[in-house]
Amino acid sequence: MSDKYILGVDFGTLSVRSTIVRISDGFEKGTASVRYEHGVMDTHLTAGNNEVLPPDFALQVPRDYLESFQRSVHEAVENSGVAVHHIIGIGIDFTSATILPTDEKGTPLCEFPEFSNRPHAYVKLWKHHGGNDQAERLLQVAKERNEWWLPRYGGLLSSELALPKVLETFEKDREIYDRAAYFVNALDWVNWLLTGKLVYASADSGFKRHYQDGKYPSPEYLEAVSPGFGSMYEEKMAGTIQPLASKAGELTEKMAQWLGLEPGISVSVGNIDAHVTAAAIQAVEPGIMTAIIGTSACYIISAPEFKEVPGMLGITYGGVAEGSWCFEAGQSGFGDIFAWYIANCVPAEYKEAAKREDLNLHDYLTKKASVQEVGEHGLIALDWHNGNRSILSNHNLSGLIIGQTLTTRPEDIYRALMESCAFGARKIIETMKEHGIEIKEIVAAGGLLKNKWLMQLLSDVTGIPLSISEAVMVGALGSAVYGAVAAGCYNTLEEASAAMGNKVSNVYKPNEDRSKKYDKLYQEYLILHDYFGTGTNQVMSRLKKIKEEATKSKIKKEAVNTPL
Repeated sequence: MSDKYILGVDFGTLSVRSTIVRISDGFEKGTASVRYEHGVMDTHLTAGNNEVLPPDFALQVPRDYLESFQRSVHEAVENSGVAVHHIIGIGIDFTSATILPTDEKGTPLCEFPEFSNRPHAYVKLWKHHGGNDQAERLLQVAKERNEWWLPRYGGLLSSELALPKVLETFEKDREIYDRAAYFVNALDWVNWLLTGKLVYASADSGFKRHYQDGKYPSPEYLEAVSPGFGSMYEEKMAGTIQPLASKAGELTEKMAQWLGLEPGISVSVGNIDAHVTAAAIQAVEPGIMTAIIGTSACYIISAPEFKEVPGMLGITYGGVAEGSWCFEAGQSGFGDIFAWYIANCVPAEYKEAAKREDLNLHDYLTKKASVQEVGEHGLIALDWHNGNRSILSNHNLSGLIIGQTLTTRPEDIYRALMESCAFGARKIIETMKEHGIEIKEIVAAGGLLKNKWLMQLLSDVTGIPLSISEAVMVGALGSAVYGAVAAGCYNTLEEASAAMGNKVSNVYKPNEDRSKKYDKLYQEYLILHDYFGTGTNQVMSRLKKIKEEATKSKIKKEAVNTPL
């Protein structure tokens, strides 16, 4: 296997990353990353008529995925120097649930001229929260009917999942819904194009499409939520469902020519971007938590038995590997929160000072914040700038900083925001542990690993050792591990992960003194968490409603004043 390779492809929020991985040891021979042209459309429909989008929208252009995919593969192959006939398989992952409507051949509806200005014809990215109202109603009816599958999602239902996004289209743009032959997750859609066959990934189906124990929620439940919606799964999501690390099909002649690869090579069933990371960092065994920390944060861990854990985004058998249950939770904002602060709240004098020291603003603020004593800034923040994914699963919540005075400096707020994200992670971890999930190690991956102070903060706040991966493109490597199993190179995922994965153990260990000090701050975080998040005070939801009404009023006024 030393001269055989797998192409691993990781479709992220802003770019696609490809890597050519040696099957024998996981060495990344050549890599490439290409950004999407339109990025995330969250304020205006820039790919269409540039209309103002409602609050909480996050749309993307499917053509961007394909163009960046093609470029990244060609560049990765060229950078690797590997002869294409030595590349014997493909494995892909994608942000999830990232949903798009297509016709019967897989053509996205937004590519039809008559639908180019219709927001619901585009991809709804994982962080699209336009279906908040639909998610609330889906949850309410599920509780009233005592739906059996609800505990698999922590007793909650996030608007980030597929069902609220499709229901939103059904209720907000019925023509798009009716014209769609399929609503597919992007990870299944890309594989459909590669192989000519629509095959749904079982893990993604379980976590994001409410497919549990071989079935979807009943038509009677869907009909009770919204009349006429009862046949959605049967009509819009019909298809074969296969387990992870199985072969979805073979690369077609057309797509092989397009990518510059050999036709007929194996294409693995697609996977969720966060979940492939477990295989890349040797964290597929029970008790080892995978923490993917980037724009958002995702936490997954396997356990030998099912446990009912509140607030989970999903609990699925075989979600990472066959034979174990996988539990997923996460934070809807992590690095995005720091990026928002940098973009909007840092004065010019700090930008100039960072430039003089040849540092970016993140590193400069981290440097200034890191010399403080724990609690010196006198602040507590809530990490809900993009809503709360876990444990509350409420995207009507918003960010908060308390304790500011006229002496508060930018680095104080920046540190408080970082601490809030660490506290949010601790809340997730403690909830899992309280309900019987063993967590003995955290293995971190993602773009924020480069901030060593933040990684030490996570270990101090959680009280758990933190291991890391030194892989260049950890998501793409994880996809390659699954791709290697599908191509028949290894018998099991565990075997492939041990051979191809990459982990440096216990790089960060909790500092006892700092951990004790953070315990006090964490208790204050919990007070705010429960006060604003569990029903005591609904001010955040009310403010969001006021914002939505004002935005709708603005859109109407702009439409009236727009000249024909």
